Amino acid sequence: AWLAFFSAFLSWFAFAPLIPDAIKQDLKLTPAQIGNSNVVALCATLLVRVLAGPLIDQYGPRKVMAGLLFLGAIPSGLAGTVYTANGLYVIRFFIGILGGTFVPCQAWTTVFFDKNVVGTGNWLGNAGGGVTFAVMIALYNGLLSSGFASKVAWRVAFAIVPVPLLLLVATSVMVFGTDHPAGKWSDRHKAIGRASNSPSKSERLSEDERVLARPGESKDDPEKKGGLADVHVTLPPLEDSSASSFHMVSELDYAVNEPLTLELALKIISTPLTWLPALAYFATFGYELAIDANLANVLLSLYQSKTFGQTKAGYIASIFGLLNIFARPLGGHFGDLVYRKWGVPGKKHLLIFFGVSQGLLSLGLGIYIDSHHHPSLAVVVVLLIVLAMASEAANGVNFSLVPHCNPCSNGFMSGIVGGMGNFGGIVYAMVFRFQPVPVGKAFWISGIIAMAINILISVIRVPLRLV
Repeated sequence: AWLAFFSAFLSWFAFAPLIPDAIKQDLKLTPAQIGNSNVVALCATLLVRVLAGPLIDQYGPRKVMAGLLFLGAIPSGLAGTVYTANGLYVIRFFIGILGGTFVPCQAWTTVFFDKNVVGTGNWLGNAGGGVTFAVMIALYNGLLSSGFASKVAWRVAFAIVPVPLLLLVATSVMVFGTDHPAGKWSDRHKAIGRASNSPSKSERLSEDERVLARPGESKDDPEKKGGLADVHVTLPPLEDSSASSFHMVSELDYAVNEPLTLELALKIISTPLTWLPALAYFATFGYELAIDANLANVLLSLYQSKTFGQTKAGYIASIFGLLNIFARPLGGHFGDLVYRKWGVPGKKHLLIFFGVSQGLLSLGLGIYIDSHHHPSLAVVVVLLIVLAMASEAANGVNFSLVPHCNPCSNGFMSGIVGGMGNFGGIVYAMVFRFQPVPVGKAFWISGIIAMAINILISVIRVPLRLV
């Protein structure tokens, strides 16, 4: 799951590091056309993420993941055929299919990891956003040094790395991947849930101490149709009443992905809990997408000189995405830690803390750029690093929270949240698109949006059951 999403980034974001100079000069793009292409690149991803969710609940994440990689490889292979701005829009739109791999990635890891470690499990793939900048810049420069013209080098770069890797990983997913801990996706109902939150050996529950059933069944009557209310759990007596002696019990202990129906979809969409992680992801991951797409161009517009060109701008911009290697798992791990002590509300409050921090930092960065005619590159980079840490940690916490929201429709739920993240990317990209250089205003407007959304969603209640 991690490798597949990581690989998808190598094509999905491959244009971003090369567009400020090489592609801009070759296609004679205006700043407005570059901004338009960044927005278009996120549109298909929004649609694919929403559609991928129900497909995952029906067919499993492995097949959906491989299918998206195969489909995304087609426009990636055609990237070299672009010679106009309109052609660039079309190719970047269809390459956006690859952004949809986020949904099967999260859904796949969620079915394999227990609720007390799921945040740590849902972490690695996003690092591909930063690696892509470094790989594409290095590959492009290597081709230039080998004698290729600039207009040929960037086209060849797509054919050398992204396309072969997409096809290889897609094939590997189908050959070596496993649908579910129970084996095939069709056998997922056979998996036995656990009634406790990773109890020690002395605390494990025997079959006589609990009744385990999947949603819609009870142990005594397998044909009985219902909801999670039919599941009865009996836990051993607690030795004391301290918080540490409680076992967290949630729907996750018994939830199994079920095919989506219209009635279920309407119920999920109308539930406020659905929109807690979805709106938070709009504010945080949407921001990350816009920054990844625009940062190299922003840096080049601020500092371009004989010693500061596309290469340096691309490498510095890659830092933002590369920090996912550290910040996103850190956020997920913190989410798991607070869950063990404070339950789902702990994850919610941690998510909002990081989201508001991102907003404040973006506001500060924007004000700094606007108030300095020649802003210090060192100060901007430090602010960007701290900002990336807050934003990406929030994303990690978010997907430690998502499995607790509508867990029997985890694919659909992941699709909604992922889709909203991309919608946020479009909105933030539009903010950057219509703000003039030096774009300080774009940063502080984005910061205000993030803070407002995270404060508003703080009133949404989350489930907590202590037994």
